[in-house]
Amino acid sequence: MPETAKPAAVPVPAATIMLLRDGADGLEVFMVKRHHQIDFVAGALVFPGGKLEKGDSDAALERYFDGGSDWTPEMRALGAAAIREAFEESGILLARDATTGDFVSAERLERLQHYRPKLDKREVSLDDMLEKEKLRLALDQLVHFAHWITPANMPKRFDTHFFLAVSPIGHSGSHDGRESVDSVWTTAHAAMADRKRWSIIFPTRLNLVKLGKSNTVAGALAAAKASKVLPVLPWIENGPDGQVLRIRDDAGYEQTSESMRGAG
Repeated sequence: MPETAKPAAVPVPAATIMLLRDGADGLEVFMVKRHHQIDFVAGALVFPGGKLEKGDSDAALERYFDGGSDWTPEMRALGAAAIREAFEESGILLARDATTGDFVSAERLERLQHYRPKLDKREVSLDDMLEKEKLRLALDQLVHFAHWITPANMPKRFDTHFFLAVSPIGHSGSHDGRESVDSVWTTAHAAMADRKRWSIIFPTRLNLVKLGKSNTVAGALAAAKASKVLPVLPWIENGPDGQVLRIRDDAGYEQTSESMRGAG
């Protein structure tokens, strides 16, 4: 009897954040190198991010949000996940003091670093940290940039929303040493040019190219706000020279296909 095809894995909701700053050579984005033993995109240069956790959807978090009132509850949860993951993986925290309304200073950020491994190991919840430290999440700083879904043929799949955000002043960023083993502030061009140092997968590369069209943080945010984000679900086609990875033509990317021999 013929084998029954296995159903495609259900994509897990996830959020990724592209933290930005203006540098000497133009627009820079913070990226981390994944640990080689991680079971998804091991060793690749990526933006901080991860899957939606149960606590990110907790209704109790709503009282700690600045902005996002016109978003769906699902998008607010993804925004919370993006900010939490950014803090866990980069040490950069998009949050304000609930009393003063000021962004967390560099000095206070240093005192909050001990929460990073605790959040990662789920020893403390995001809600607990915000309550104890009297903080509010700056959802109003997030700009929706992209939406990618892992192809149906992959055993592990994610439904990932990408956000842009300006890194607060004094938040220099550092990798966590567990999920990520290196980190860098880089221009899009520099990240893609150094193939010997960095491995960059297809979605990351296309989003870097898209980001690299802007020379400044203000330009990148304005371009993202003016664009419509469409879901991108890559698929594989057979071409004259072998299999080709394809994406929809109307998603705002200059490149819409790549040979499977070159796709990361």
